[in-house]
Amino acid sequence: MLRSVILAASRSSRVERLVATAPFTRDVVRRFVAGAKTDDALRATRELVDDGLAVTLDNLGEDTVTPDQANAIRDEYLRLLKLLAGAGLTPAAEVSVKLSALGQTFDEQLAYDNARAISAAADEAGTTVTLDMEDHTTTDSTLDILAKLRKDHPSTGAVLQAYLRRTESDCRELASAGSRVRLCKGAYKEPESVAYQSAREVDKSYVRCLNILMSGDGYPMLATHDPRLIAIGEDRARWFDRGPERFEFQMLYGIRPEEQARLVGEGYTVRTYLPYGEDWYGYLMRRLAERPANLAFFGRALISKK
Repeated sequence: MLRSVILAASRSSRVERLVATAPFTRDVVRRFVAGAKTDDALRATRELVDDGLAVTLDNLGEDTVTPDQANAIRDEYLRLLKLLAGAGLTPAAEVSVKLSALGQTFDEQLAYDNARAISAAADEAGTTVTLDMEDHTTTDSTLDILAKLRKDHPSTGAVLQAYLRRTESDCRELASAGSRVRLCKGAYKEPESVAYQSAREVDKSYVRCLNILMSGDGYPMLATHDPRLIAIGEDRARWFDRGPERFEFQMLYGIRPEEQARLVGEGYTVRTYLPYGEDWYGYLMRRLAERPANLAFFGRALISKK
């Protein structure tokens, strides 16, 4: 029921205007999204980099259904990368790309071509690209495109989701020299046949996957806000003799900023996931609809900076 209500609200221009203009909800949006424009993204990136944080920027837009839309997303990334380099914000700032925004759902070749163009622009800008992972139906396609991109752009990053039952195997495949892998819990609502359902099972899978990545030759990127998992990540780094330059933590923009600052103060690399774009409303509503438990997650983030 709650999911249906959220999805209905996501399609309402009236609710969107209310969210964008009401004082409280406007503050919520500003807390978790840099803004609608490229200039907003550059401003927020500068502030984060000045605070010692690394950044990965996501130009929001997952509902691409035409080649023109996909190409527009590509062109925005090309423009963003040029501006980041011109502002001296690379290599601290990289970009995260959803292949669905580049045409994956209707033309996989187009998505690959667009991702390749973005990867080439990132190389020229002196930074990198990470391919975001979405629902389980796109996992094989995303990993296939990743493998092709890495032939010419070996630093292209992958994302693996600990709640999927297959992820331990994927971690073993990707824990190789030069391989950048972001490990997250996963936010999409998935069936039990492919994904662990309880928080305890997901956490246990995350730790197993973390150990595989930390013991391998790649570059683990631990995306979590969970204090227990952060502590385990610090412990495993010591166990596997990984210095701060050989892995990083990642967190969402606006979530646990004091913890991000603490980790930076301890000498770790912390990369903030910074979303921006005209589709900010759809982004927030889809995150809530995919797993209504995310509503509580964002609510807790609003009242806690730690």
